[in-house]
Amino acid sequence: MAARKASEGLSKLVGDEVQRWGSMKPTGVSLRYMMEFGSRPTERNLLRSAQFLHKELPIRIARRAIELENLPFGLSEKPAVLKVRDWYLDSFHDLRSFPEVKDKADELAFTQMIKMIKVRHNNVVPAMAFGVQHLKKDLSPSFVPTDFEEIHEFLDRFYMTRIGIRMLIGQHVALHDPDPEPGCVGQINTKMSPMKVARAASEDARSICFREYGSAPEVSVIGDPNFTFPYVPSHLHLMVFELVKNSLRAVQERCMDSDKDALPIKIIVADGIEDVTIKISDEGGGIRRSGLSKIFTYLYSTAKNPLEENYEGVHQGVTMAGYGYGLPITRLYARYFGGDLQIISMEGYGTDAYLHLSRLGDSQEPLP
Repeated sequence: MAARKASEGLSKLVGDEVQRWGSMKPTGVSLRYMMEFGSRPTERNLLRSAQFLHKELPIRIARRAIELENLPFGLSEKPAVLKVRDWYLDSFHDLRSFPEVKDKADELAFTQMIKMIKVRHNNVVPAMAFGVQHLKKDLSPSFVPTDFEEIHEFLDRFYMTRIGIRMLIGQHVALHDPDPEPGCVGQINTKMSPMKVARAASEDARSICFREYGSAPEVSVIGDPNFTFPYVPSHLHLMVFELVKNSLRAVQERCMDSDKDALPIKIIVADGIEDVTIKISDEGGGIRRSGLSKIFTYLYSTAKNPLEENYEGVHQGVTMAGYGYGLPITRLYARYFGGDLQIISMEGYGTDAYLHLSRLGDSQEPLP
């Protein structure tokens, strides 16, 4: 039914093709497999990787394009969502128009093409956030957030698939790096220091806080500086950045309302047998118990909405908060490689975020 409705909104030819590919089952891969396969980036392996992506990417992209056509409450008709759908259809068309990958020249041309697809989709998250906020604004005030369950489930699937698509493309492209950093296999660092990544992400978050408020609380990182494990540094950076940004805002706004100095935020890195756990603790006053159930939904934010009234493309800068997708997407990044995110709050005191990262690397991508 969903596929039939999708084809009505698309041209018949594209609609049938999208339907056909969208009905195929995607193939998940694990961090360990990506690491082992990428450790030998021979011409033959790069060719095999390109051939896999040539078939896999249209499946994942078609499934999301069909869903983008069939969202409830008129979300599919919002200009920002139509823009995202067009990006997905353009990428599907590019992939399906590309001939079979048979030799090195084909593989190099294919790699350039998927690099362009990755760039095309750079602003998908803020564009979807804009569409959802536009919908929220248009609905009556009596509309309760639980009515959005279908949209939340869609966005979880949509963003998880996006993480996977970007990981697969980014990994294939990075395997072409003629001079990789020591210990790196594509985007995976086999000897990543979580302390080092946490410090860099914290400094980035503090610079945003400085820009917004004119000052920023200190952040201390505690743990073994020599400890390393295999992971994707860009994923960890994004997760820690989002969590520290939330803590900085809470602490900064709490101390602005009092005469007390801003208390530092603590990051503790613990090395377990199964998990590496990173705890981010603040004394920013915590979250009300009534609000805790909403923090992983895409329509909830305690900050004011930074989106402009008119959609004239997507805002490029990073704001402290307000889109309402930082925490849910951070949790998806953690879950992508078998980890998780938990938030524990003491209202009137502060919040602890526990970021669990699986160090076994065996779990398959949790594909919808």
